[in-house]
Amino acid sequence: MYETPLAGLILTGGGARAAYQVGVLRALARMRRECGADLKRNPFGVIAGTSAGAINAAALACGADDFEASVDRVAQVWRDFHAEQVYRSDSLGVIRSGAQWLTMLSIGWLIARWRRARPRSLLDNQPLAELLQRMVPLARLRLMLRARHLHGLAVSASSYSSGLHVTFYDAVVPIEPWTRSQRIAVQGRINHAHLLASSAIPFVFPAAAIELDGMSEWFGDGSMRQTAPISPAVHLGSQKVLVVGAGRMHEPPGRRVESHAAYPSLAQIAGHALSNIFLDALAVDVERMRRINNTLSLLPEGARAKTALRPIDVLVIAPSQRLDDLAADHQNTLPVPVRAMLRGMGVTGKGRDARGAALASYLLFEAPYTRALMELGEADALARRDEVVAFFGWGAQRAAAPIVGEARAALH
Repeated sequence: MYETPLAGLILTGGGARAAYQVGVLRALARMRRECGADLKRNPFGVIAGTSAGAINAAALACGADDFEASVDRVAQVWRDFHAEQVYRSDSLGVIRSGAQWLTMLSIGWLIARWRRARPRSLLDNQPLAELLQRMVPLARLRLMLRARHLHGLAVSASSYSSGLHVTFYDAVVPIEPWTRSQRIAVQGRINHAHLLASSAIPFVFPAAAIELDGMSEWFGDGSMRQTAPISPAVHLGSQKVLVVGAGRMHEPPGRRVESHAAYPSLAQIAGHALSNIFLDALAVDVERMRRINNTLSLLPEGARAKTALRPIDVLVIAPSQRLDDLAADHQNTLPVPVRAMLRGMGVTGKGRDARGAALASYLLFEAPYTRALMELGEADALARRDEVVAFFGWGAQRAAAPIVGEARAALH
């Protein structure tokens, strides 16, 4: 069974950055054990994920009957990661995807006249499809739902065909699908195609085909057009929500300007665009929820009872450091063929001399980087132990203090 009141877990996107989430989850498992909480109960009745976070979310959902063991299994994958487990990183694979794709961008008009060269993405993520078969045993998901170890799972993807943001969800009971401007929800069985689609970083990985309303549509990364990342968990019944981000929610005051005299490279522009897709929506959604909660707190009790909005406790844990800077220290661990390809886009150097680290931070599926992210996630969560323990109510003696700095959110 899962703990009550019903808690939701939201894991956001970010390619290799999702290793940070695993560190946070490891810290949660440790705190839960040390507080003497009921280890037989799953702390998250609802799990929702987007992009690489969807993969972590689905893996946890399939092991909802043993939270700690499930976290350990996911952590083992991220601890020993190599890029070749996610995308073709050998010379031939890079030439067939990335090199051809970059060539099409430059002189594609000439090649197209004599050759049907239509590369779909910068990298070929076929190895990821194989990894998902081992990492996410979706056959167990229905078992977890029927046994009430889990209330619901949701993963989001964006349709290139229709332009809609779609949340695919499976739950213990039928839940009325919700519809908002340019976003819809669909209840049904979740499969590996949904995870491949949700984690298909635009331009980097190819889109995945999913059938929707009897028609096949092409879907890409769920972080695109995701204006309300917290919404799926709330619609699935969460009464409180833990959000684990993949980028800093707040930067230090003052401008941070890199001393580059040259015109920004393609890698810099791409990294900036990806940061906008993966990071900005979460900050905006949390801020919006805070404003709504503020408004609700000002209403008389009778007026609050008449509204469909309801207060939801939300706790956000996000990196305390810029992951771009962390990636800069590990760029040289990328496979040589991948480094050679990215060099053409402007990803060069290491540490203070690194360029294009923002783009590299999403593609660095290499153990030195993913382990560093996991360590950061674990340290950040442990540094907020009192807030976490109070949020879950693990140990009355530590849960007496109110949660500081986090807002109560409303259904939207």
